[in-house]
Amino acid sequence: MQYHIPVLLKETLDLLIVDPKGVYVDCTFGGGGHTKAILDNFPESSVAAFDLDEAARKNYERMKPVYGKRLTFFKENFKNIKDVLSKNNILNVSAILADIGVSSKQFDDMDRGFSFNSNFLDMRMGADIGISAKEVVNSYPESDLADIIYKYGQEHYSRQIAKAIIAARRRGVINSGASLAQIVESVKWRKGKIHPATLTFQALRIYVNGELENLETLLVDFPQILKSQGRIGIMSYHSLEDTMVKHAFKKYRDLKALNILTKKAVTASEEEMRLNPRARSAKFRVAEII
Repeated sequence: MQYHIPVLLKETLDLLIVDPKGVYVDCTFGGGGHTKAILDNFPESSVAAFDLDEAARKNYERMKPVYGKRLTFFKENFKNIKDVLSKNNILNVSAILADIGVSSKQFDDMDRGFSFNSNFLDMRMGADIGISAKEVVNSYPESDLADIIYKYGQEHYSRQIAKAIIAARRRGVINSGASLAQIVESVKWRKGKIHPATLTFQALRIYVNGELENLETLLVDFPQILKSQGRIGIMSYHSLEDTMVKHAFKKYRDLKALNILTKKAVTASEEEMRLNPRARSAKFRVAEII
């Protein structure tokens, strides 16, 4: 059973899968939707999948009997893929896929704290990650909170939100995503359909999970993992990540090491956005090793 609908699935297969017998790496296995499509459509291919989430590992265990040796799973942060693949003698990688962000299942799990009405405040994508959003919100100084919310969320109300968090802490521990969302709403009015706490939650999630640092490592390592004419495809869901990918690809292109296959980021069709609202903000960029 998948726990989210894979975003830009047709585009992923069309742009990434150039060798029907290739070895592919799925950096963010999640519900296994992209991996399943690769293995089903290319019966001689294989996938090495990575994910920190225990729920993803369980999903892999359900899929493993179907695909056997064609599917390998590592409960690892994708920033470690170079070392993990090397240690496991997984070579000649044809393509790498990274669907950066939070799965629908993680948003829906009220114990995880990704949602504005969640019962807890954790936001860690894996239990091995050291600090939770609850610890950050309840222990960091006001200036640090403001800096995190502004840097990772690009939230212009960051100082007011940090001040409101400190005031709320004096009344008791902030235990839930719902409580944090109410605090943000007390200083930032709702405009349109976007929840006022969206950027604050994004910032805390990115900070707690080291998402930008993980992506930066991948962008440094991928040329050493892919074989000649191998491809990398990265889906991102906000401008910080997309800008990192765009700039890294251009740098490698200028060094004559990479061909950029997507002049503009690929986005979801109106039909896909209607069927899968998560796809609305997705931007997919693909490049090929020279």
